[in-house]
Amino acid sequence: MLFVLTSNLTLFRQSYNVIFPSLTKIMHNASFFYIFFCTFVRFLSTFWLSFLFQYGYVNHIEVAYEKTTIRKLKKIQNRIDIQELKVSFAIMGNRSIVSIADYGKEKIQYLLDMATEFEAHPNRQLLKGKVVATLFFEPSTRTRLSFETAANRLGARVIGFTDPKATSSSKGETLKDTIKMVSNYADVIVMRHSLEGAALYASEVTDVPIINAGDGSNLHPSQTMLDLYSIYKTQGTLENLNIYMVGDLKYGRTVHSLLMSMRRYNPTFHFIAPKELEMPEEYKLYCQQMGIRYVEQQDFTEDTIADADILYMTRVQRERFTDLMEYERVKDAYILKADMLGKCKENMKILHPLPRVNEIEYDVDDSKHAYYFEQAQNGLYAREALICDVLGITLEDIKNDKTIIG
Repeated sequence: MLFVLTSNLTLFRQSYNVIFPSLTKIMHNASFFYIFFCTFVRFLSTFWLSFLFQYGYVNHIEVAYEKTTIRKLKKIQNRIDIQELKVSFAIMGNRSIVSIADYGKEKIQYLLDMATEFEAHPNRQLLKGKVVATLFFEPSTRTRLSFETAANRLGARVIGFTDPKATSSSKGETLKDTIKMVSNYADVIVMRHSLEGAALYASEVTDVPIINAGDGSNLHPSQTMLDLYSIYKTQGTLENLNIYMVGDLKYGRTVHSLLMSMRRYNPTFHFIAPKELEMPEEYKLYCQQMGIRYVEQQDFTEDTIADADILYMTRVQRERFTDLMEYERVKDAYILKADMLGKCKENMKILHPLPRVNEIEYDVDDSKHAYYFEQAQNGLYAREALICDVLGITLEDIKNDKTIIG
């Protein structure tokens, strides 16, 4: 007991000297009164820090530091210079998928071909004996279920959680510790987190591949992969398309990811959003540097969308707003109705990452242009491809697979 107390006192005094170095230095050469005062402060600090350690409050210092680190990594991830972007991903040291912005045409086509193979035969035993962990610190339906279904259909077992309040993170456990702990159990980790840059941070603290299932309003690469697959299936190409993005372009991580992944295919983007939700300046700067054509507009009419090949609708995300009055002002800004589709191209398709709220009226569901539910189904095949890719399973392995079921 005495040894433990002595050790704790030593630790607390060391902590004091770290936290208050300037105070200690001043008191060292002070008069007797100040020396007495310094001793008294040390005494109080010992018991104060003891309380903090005992009840876990000191851990919040680590959490705050971790959040700062994540924000710094997010800035690295979003640098506009493509060479810096490549370097930032090169340091990951494993096959993690934080973004697919740096993927070339060959790599994207490779993944599209893998998804095509899985659409033909989705049920296999390629991942028998593997464990996939799904860590969802934010709510999800389609993304989580499609990842878990993809893992199950490939023969893997799934562990994870959907409510961080039911995990040790509610006790103050840091993201780093959670990732390192789960890395002991899983072969791949699928993670969604509210903090922008969290996926990149997670990939830095483990050798187990991380698949980014969405990090705040930043990026959503697995959604982008299924979007690319949907566009490729319906248009027969990814080249030279007019892509109209409508709604919440400020917080919409799906449009950010899609914009960056399409840079090699000579697209023309139309950004249709209210002033409060317009495409962030960093992505417009990205377009300028990459030579991507884009047009900004606020009107949303039958004539506005007549030339679209892809109409990418998004919902206004209430959970991203700190000011609910601002949300109320913009939530009904753009609503797609069936009578707006009269002048559209024959093969124009409407995509939406879902869930929708009221931005697409239900009568649009019956239109030949509606493709958002099929788009969600394509998520299964795209995510099967991504899981296999990070685990080192090749397209050739998939083509020669003898474990197909049914």
